[in-house]
Amino acid sequence: MGDSRLRVMELLAWLRKGRLCVLLAWLAFFGSFHLQAAEPRQMPSDQEKARTVFIFHQPVVMLQATFGLSTPEERVLRIRNTLRSLNGEDIRHPVQILSVQRYGQQGRLFVINGKPLMLLSESDLDEGDDLTLDQAAQRVLARFNTQRTSLAEQYSSSYLAIATLKVVAGTAVLILLYYAAFTSWAKVKAYFTARILLKKGWIPYRWRSLLGAVEVHLYAILIIFLSIVAFYLWLSWLFRLYPWTRIWGESLGDWSVDVVQKIALAIVSAFPGLMIVAIIFLITAFILKLLKILLKRVETRKTQVPGLHPETVGATRKLISVMVWLFALSAAYPFLPGANSLAFKGVSVFFGLMLTLGSAGVMNHAMSGLVLIYSRALRKGDVIRIGDNEGLVSEIGMLATKIITRESYVVTVPNAVVVSGKITNLSAQNPGGGVNLTTSVTIGYDTPWRQVHAMLELAASRTQGIDLQHKPLVRQLSLMDWYIAYELQVHLRPGESLATVRSELHSHIQDVFNEFNVQIMSPNFVNQPETAVMVTQDNWFAAPASPPDNPK
Repeated sequence: MGDSRLRVMELLAWLRKGRLCVLLAWLAFFGSFHLQAAEPRQMPSDQEKARTVFIFHQPVVMLQATFGLSTPEERVLRIRNTLRSLNGEDIRHPVQILSVQRYGQQGRLFVINGKPLMLLSESDLDEGDDLTLDQAAQRVLARFNTQRTSLAEQYSSSYLAIATLKVVAGTAVLILLYYAAFTSWAKVKAYFTARILLKKGWIPYRWRSLLGAVEVHLYAILIIFLSIVAFYLWLSWLFRLYPWTRIWGESLGDWSVDVVQKIALAIVSAFPGLMIVAIIFLITAFILKLLKILLKRVETRKTQVPGLHPETVGATRKLISVMVWLFALSAAYPFLPGANSLAFKGVSVFFGLMLTLGSAGVMNHAMSGLVLIYSRALRKGDVIRIGDNEGLVSEIGMLATKIITRESYVVTVPNAVVVSGKITNLSAQNPGGGVNLTTSVTIGYDTPWRQVHAMLELAASRTQGIDLQHKPLVRQLSLMDWYIAYELQVHLRPGESLATVRSELHSHIQDVFNEFNVQIMSPNFVNQPETAVMVTQDNWFAAPASPPDNPK
């Protein structure tokens, strides 16, 4: 019996302990509600914003309890209407807290000048804020009183008048600052203009044609930046003067600080990448410097590289520079600030698309230019004939070739057209200078061919600009039905104009043929002539021709 009674007593004690633990758990659970308060959210959702009381855009408290048919949103609307109905006399009284018992729970009633503003109950508390009801009420009271000052300023005519006077004075000061800045810029501009005319300054005068008044532009940029900052500060200060716009002024200040912090952080974080980019570009510049020295020696024929000719050094240098810089840019791209941003990628895609669409014809001409350069079909200074264009090559570009014609016109021929057509280089076989000039005449069979040869050679000897060290060459190109086609080829001295010498040579040819009574024409027969059109042997060496045994 004793053991059984002892066991029963132990069981009852255990049950009492178990009930005590359960009771303590329930007390702790309900007590947790009393230890919380509905603080405004830092990043509220739309529903949380609708349940939050705002005064001049400043959050005061977030309500969560539903009383009867009144939802938290309806309670917030009722509080807003109450605040709008307050007058200046009400605002001059401080907000007070009264302890009340409402809806079967403890609450705190906020009143001003005897008018109820808001009820904060235990059901409005939130688990995550870790505040008691009294602590939450004191925080709400502090926010109410802070905004009550703004409300009092709203109803204070004297405060609004003083604020308006401050705005007028501040605006006048801002205008004076702008006027002083513009005046100082004008004086700085006049000062540096005078120094430039006197050829003074820390920038060499020969660079001024390209750079201009750099100091004036830098000062103008500084003035514009300071003017923007002054306007920003003035606007923020103006908004802070009035209770309705005070939140905007504070937002402007917070925004500027946030922007400065982000810019400073971005600069600091981008500095290692920029250092790597600088190192890559320095190495690239060093490599190109070495290549320039090597190619310069090849161009001056001091060094020979298989497959590389002095005429193609210029194009080779450009191609290597483009390839090396593109490789360097590809290597440095991941280290550029914002390289992984969507904006950077969008710009890259845009430029790539534009280059793809616009470079179809350009690349055709560019590749044709490379063909011209590396095939060495022509060079700058050559006299060429392309189609109907004959003249001196003044430039071989990546896209087009420019020719100066005999009329001193500059003809630009696209490289694709040059490559696709026939190029006649009149000076390629004369590396020492000068070109070969050819002209032709057609003379009938009744004129001795030896006489024609001699007359053409005599006309060439009378022409200025022809190098007589190269003997004129006369060819009989074809024996036609009624006449013979003769061609005269002479060599011009270096620097002589092809068109000028050709014109003078034609003049002398006419004079010589007139002197010896030989008609320059292409005869054409309608009927068979009565006698044969031929030259008898005793007239084979008519003047100015001479027989081989009797040299001239």
